[in-house]
Amino acid sequence: MRALLIQHDHVSPSGPVGERLTGRGWDVGELLVVPADRHLTPDVECAFPDPLAYDLIVPMGAPWSVDDPGVASWVVPELDLLAKAHAGGVPVLGICFGGQALAAALGGGVERAPHAEMGWVDVETDDPSLVGPGPWFQFHYDRWILPPGATEIARNAVCSQAFVHGRAMGVQFHPEITVFELEQWLSHGGHVAMRAEGADPDAILEEVRRTEAASIRRTHALVDAFLDRVATA
Repeated sequence: MRALLIQHDHVSPSGPVGERLTGRGWDVGELLVVPADRHLTPDVECAFPDPLAYDLIVPMGAPWSVDDPGVASWVVPELDLLAKAHAGGVPVLGICFGGQALAAALGGGVERAPHAEMGWVDVETDDPSLVGPGPWFQFHYDRWILPPGATEIARNAVCSQAFVHGRAMGVQFHPEITVFELEQWLSHGGHVAMRAEGADPDAILEEVRRTEAASIRRTHALVDAFLDRVATA
């Protein structure tokens, strides 16, 4: 079984999401869209592969917006890839930006959330055996507009937090978060972004460090439930 993880920037690795897939026997390949030397000028061209050559597609998070014209050079082809995967029956697990892109590819959209979410957040879930109440790590400004035919399964006061559409699922949070990944985000502008929203990046990093093991267990359970229930629907 072949899985394609779409890593949009060099500081957002798949972490325990990719590790769980590998542990479940998946052959995981990763595609980096924006290389490190183009992080500040992300209008790159990316040669996306045929999604029908894979058994699973996982688009990860990104520091940009799906509707940002500065990244349309690769977002538009990626939306086409996600739409083709879904139409061809290839399961998709979209994470944060990847969930927003999935929603847009399936006929929904993306809009600005009423305010940013940064740090650990609990969610209201209709199906805790698929998407638990958390807490889940959040770092986003946008939110999706649900595509036609999607079933929302989790939410909070700010936005929809998870949806299922056939063999696809999008989550707004970052199940892949680790101390290493958050340290990378903070060193690439995350400190400034968090403080601008009234959040304390040092306290949030310490909380991620303290709860990393429990967070990874929740992530493994989420990946397992997606593979066992949604991807095989």
